[in-house]
Amino acid sequence: MAIEFSNPISSSELLAAVDMGTNSFKMLVVRAGPNGRFLAVNRFKKPVLLGRGMNAEESTISSEAQHRAIVALRKFGQVLQRQRIHQTKIVATSAVRESSNKIEFLSRVREEVGFEVDVLSGEEEARLVYLGVLQFLPVYDRTVLTVDIGGGSTEFVIGKQGKVLFATSLKLGHVTLTEAFVKNGELLELRNHIRSVLLESGLIEKVREVGFEIAVGSSGTVRSIENAIFRGYSEGLTNALVSLSEFRRDWRFRREELHAVAERLCCLDGGGILAARKAGFFRRRSEFITAGAVLLSEIFETLDIAEMQVSCYALGEGIISEILATACDDYDINVNARWRSVAHLSTRFNNEKKIKSAVRLCGHH
Repeated sequence: MAIEFSNPISSSELLAAVDMGTNSFKMLVVRAGPNGRFLAVNRFKKPVLLGRGMNAEESTISSEAQHRAIVALRKFGQVLQRQRIHQTKIVATSAVRESSNKIEFLSRVREEVGFEVDVLSGEEEARLVYLGVLQFLPVYDRTVLTVDIGGGSTEFVIGKQGKVLFATSLKLGHVTLTEAFVKNGELLELRNHIRSVLLESGLIEKVREVGFEIAVGSSGTVRSIENAIFRGYSEGLTNALVSLSEFRRDWRFRREELHAVAERLCCLDGGGILAARKAGFFRRRSEFITAGAVLLSEIFETLDIAEMQVSCYALGEGIISEILATACDDYDINVNARWRSVAHLSTRFNNEKKIKSAVRLCGHH
């Protein structure tokens, strides 16, 4: 399948990024302009669970998981064929990176689907996540610590003005931690394992050395926790306040709010977590949320994070940003965050004329 072109972007074009993650495969399709601004056209997500059953002793991708992956990628391929995509980039992360049979798996993907897959190193994944964050939050001039919790690993990156100052990836993911500890009810062992990995990794010393001004979380796990806090879960409410306005959202939470969520989740069994999801607190898959919340809570403690901002953009948007940086004649790394900031501010105005004026103002910068 010929899906990649090298022609420069001279007008509005469709671009796609495919992220073959440990838990889910995601495809982002955007319409992009020559200055680097893009608008999401479609998002697709398939719960492939590529890392299910993988552990330190057995790091192979099972035949069942490979089959689910092929089915998902074929569906993505059908979407790409129906649309005139200017350029597509397909990447794989922790599960493929750590698997002992990745060559066999990637050969199967190439032969059965026609996709060439770029297996990212942990550091490269972290860098792309940071680029994605810069498309969502106006933090270009700040020293930013970004934390991205995936199914098989967590990426940490400190960046400023688009440059990576430090990046690393640790084998701590919500899927693998759930498989190893949560399913067996070993929550104390879960915390001890996370602390041990964090302490032995050298992460604490490096983060202290480089320093950071603000912390940003960019994964689905972080967004799920923010959603629960926004809707009152950390305050002990039993039903989500679904009428809360999204425009009042600050997209951030404090350490004590996170700890309250993690403690509540640790007291629940599978039925209790499912009930919390049905009540509207956890919109995404809930079976891995306990491991994710405990992991993030330990990261807050270890790195002395008081508050975390939340980015709805991550790896997929970082891939798009990378494509645009090389393909656009007049690329501006800040254009999307600036657009989002002004558009968000405009929603607070009380008439259509002021909204249009604010949006036009953004377009001139």
